[in-house]
Amino acid sequence: MSSEMRTVGMGFYWQDLKVGDRYKSIGRTITETDLMNFVTLTGMTEVLFTNREFLEKTSVIKGRVVPGVLVYAYSEGLLIPTMQGTGLAFLEAEFKVKGPTFVGDTIHVEVEVLEVRPTSKGNRAIVRTMNTVVKQTGETVITYNPLRMLKGRD
Repeated sequence: MSSEMRTVGMGFYWQDLKVGDRYKSIGRTITETDLMNFVTLTGMTEVLFTNREFLEKTSVIKGRVVPGVLVYAYSEGLLIPTMQGTGLAFLEAEFKVKGPTFVGDTIHVEVEVLEVRPTSKGNRAIVRTMNTVVKQTGETVITYNPLRMLKGRD
C-alpha cells in the first residue's frame, strides 16, 4: 500500500489526458433563485429574464428562460473538479447556444478531449476539449470548445 495520500477533487494533469478521452460532470438544476441572483449580479435586466407578465402575454418564449451565459457559467463550475489546482489559463473558446434552458432544467456537461499539445516552456500543455451542455431531456443546449493551459506533474 502506498504511503502517499492523494487529495480528492484535484484536477487532471495534462499527462492524464489523451485525444478521444470522454467524461461527464454531475448534474445541476437551475432554480428561480439562480436566475434572479445572476441577472441582478450581472445587470442583465432584460424583460425576458425579469418580467413574468411580459413572458405570459407578449413573449414567443413561454417559461422562465435563463440566459445562455448563466448556463455556460454553471457548466464551467461543474467542470472545476477537472482543473482544480492544475488549470493555468483559459485561452479561448467558440460558444454556440443550441436551444433554450429554463428554470427547473437540470444540466450536465459531456467532455471530449480534442487536443493535447505540450508547450516548449516548462511542464505544461495546451488542451482543447469539446464541451456539450445537455439538459435532462437529452437536448443539447450549448456547445463550446475551450482551449486551456494545464500544468503537468512535477
